[in-house]
Amino acid sequence: MSNEIKSRKTVKKTKIIYWTTTIIIFLFEGVLPAFTSQTELAKEGIRHLGYPEYFGNALVVFKILGALALVIPKIPNRIKEWAYAGFAFDFIFACISHWAVDGFGGQTVFPIIFLAILITSYIFYEKLKQYQSRSNVTLKTHDHVISGVPQ
Repeated sequence: MSNEIKSRKTVKKTKIIYWTTTIIIFLFEGVLPAFTSQTELAKEGIRHLGYPEYFGNALVVFKILGALALVIPKIPNRIKEWAYAGFAFDFIFACISHWAVDGFGGQTVFPIIFLAILITSYIFYEKLKQYQSRSNVTLKTHDHVISGVPQ
């Protein structure tokens, strides 16, 4: 098998892992909160942890914006980085909040699982950026060779 075919398979695998993990974050941290944040169960969950209701509302807005930033391809890299950081803080502090109020249990572990999914998404996002920058260099080199005109 040629290096080009191996490279294409690697890029395809990277894209599949990236999009799978990113869509999971999008669904659970963007779509789900958008539809459930105003339910009594969600409001009680925020109160149970000792946070005021307005905190839950603000958190949902930022979760939706962050989730959109991750899945919209044309969003600048810097904004995506902030979205990744925001979700990382969200998951870490969710774990701490649940542990402080309820002790160690499922509600404490759940955010850590999503943190692992987020980290995986970020790692493969970075790999895709590397592949893209390499292909841009290759394309520019090929353009230069094909055109024969120095650029």
